[in-house]
Amino acid sequence: MNLVDLVLTVCTLADPTSCRTEHLYFESHGSLIQCMMLAPVEIAKWAENHPGLKIVRWKCVFPDKGGEI
Repeated sequence: MNLVDLVLTVCTLADPTSCRTEHLYFESHGSLIQCMMLAPVEIAKWAENHPGLKIVRWKCVFPDKGGEI
């Protein structure tokens, strides 16, 4: 199965300088453009479950073949 990685940069609302990276993995349907089109719905779902965090940046990438998921 091919995966695509939706990479979120999130910061806490209490301290906007305290940020971290979150990864959401999905089955790839062929292109990063499809990920970009589907991402807003998944980002909204993630944000709803993490009310103390603000998403400040996101991007779609293919995960490294040698990396762990």
